[in-house]
Amino acid sequence: MKTLKELAEQLKRVDLSALFINDLTRFDAFSRTFDGLLLDFSKQRLTLEVLDALEALTVQHDLQKWMAQLFSDQPINETEQRAAMHWALRVPHDDTKLPHINEAVHAQLERMSALVNKIHAGQCRGATGEVITDVVNIGVGGSDLGPLMVTHALSDFKVPTAKPLNMHFVSTMDGSQLSALLHQLRPETTLFIISSKSFGTIDTLSNAQTVRVWLEKALGHSEQVLKNHFVGVSTNVDKMTAWGIHPDHQLLLWDWVGGRYSLWSCIGLPIALTIGVAGFQALLAGAHAMDEHFKTASFKENLPMLLAMIGIWNANHLNIQTHAVLPYDGRLKYFAAYLQQLEMESNGKSVQRNGEDVAWSTCPIVWGEVGPNAQHAFYQLLHQGTHAVSCDFIAPIERYTAKQFTYAENESALIEQHHLALANCLAQSRLLAFGSQSLSQAELANLPKYQHYAGNQPSSTLLMDELNPRTLGMLIALYEHKVFVQSVIWRINPFDQWGVEKGKAIANQILPILAGQSLDSADLDGSTQGLLQRLMDKNYG
Repeated sequence: MKTLKELAEQLKRVDLSALFINDLTRFDAFSRTFDGLLLDFSKQRLTLEVLDALEALTVQHDLQKWMAQLFSDQPINETEQRAAMHWALRVPHDDTKLPHINEAVHAQLERMSALVNKIHAGQCRGATGEVITDVVNIGVGGSDLGPLMVTHALSDFKVPTAKPLNMHFVSTMDGSQLSALLHQLRPETTLFIISSKSFGTIDTLSNAQTVRVWLEKALGHSEQVLKNHFVGVSTNVDKMTAWGIHPDHQLLLWDWVGGRYSLWSCIGLPIALTIGVAGFQALLAGAHAMDEHFKTASFKENLPMLLAMIGIWNANHLNIQTHAVLPYDGRLKYFAAYLQQLEMESNGKSVQRNGEDVAWSTCPIVWGEVGPNAQHAFYQLLHQGTHAVSCDFIAPIERYTAKQFTYAENESALIEQHHLALANCLAQSRLLAFGSQSLSQAELANLPKYQHYAGNQPSSTLLMDELNPRTLGMLIALYEHKVFVQSVIWRINPFDQWGVEKGKAIANQILPILAGQSLDSADLDGSTQGLLQRLMDKNYG
């Protein structure tokens, strides 16, 4: 068998168009399906020989051993001595593996479900007795991006409630989101969810304190205000209680749930409030189905493994250091941002598990946008720029046809718009792959050079039968497991984020100087001292 290095040198001299010309059945050989998902990777610059070599690489790196450790309660996150059991959040209640974990998880899901049903029924009231009509999720990172992404993606599945229920998200520490939002809300009918794994994140607690002052200014200082207008989701009961969250409104998660993997827990309360308890259960069921597929399918049928190892091939052997995520569905507006955190916070590492520096590229830069918007923004770079970029195109096959939707005379026009989006999705991946060779001879005859397209930009296309709670759960879990497989090959720990923590610690050193509580900036660099002086002159001069 040729080495991956040898195969890469060989494939660098071959255009995608040649691979298709030489194999008229290439799509059949390089596409896979699982439970309503289709992964087409025929437009990747690889061959069956490359797939064999990538499979051998997973064996060389003991992937199955690492998978067994992941799907256990062992501390796979060695720098924090924690397990990484986000998968346990979606295990059915009747599962007999790790019963103590399963019981704890479902106890919290039942508490969350009871609260959701109470709010939906109009039985959750503010301090003045009025029904809650607005819910604001205060979080940051995984406590914001996950729920925000999913609630937007599943907006078509919003359940009816006794009174219309509006969901809002606040994450910025500068207060800009919160300031604009509070002007639109009534204190008497607003419930705030404080989502913080540690209940010590300064961004989140700063926003929470601001809304507490806003509420108490309007409704007075009382335990009733705190009880009726706040829900806490955290691992830290003591801090929630000290802040004033009533025990009946405290929902728990565990230190083995990473923030970017936490939407499956009670951090997903905004999701359940949007799509209902049954919808949230369908989301979990879809993710669990992907877990089982990942654990049991052979390499060449395993969607997460294939997606991961194609990424390894592109980043480490074809030297493609940037990856674009391009959904052709407006409901997936926040999906690329969600994957940025999932992939780059997990695998943006340069130190191996054994403490040595890595000698290879790890996570590529992940970016993206909803496809139709991206076409008018950065597709120019994709098609005619100088950067090698790999892409994931994502689209639902059906839209506007499900029985639960009623569009009357607009239905045919909306379906036509969906077909337009799908046509663009297929056209863009075709042009990226084949460039000017996808044009007719008549078009090419007098084509100026500035209208030529190099092509040979690799991409995969993920089609789902439709975008619903179950298929979205599968899609998210697919990328979670992709990230894990790549971490094994790169020999890094994907479950810590020390690069995030240090910046926050330094900010806490600078904050007292800005607040006028300290004048000691001697330990800071000249640039930071100069910037601080400018800020101080403007604020206090």
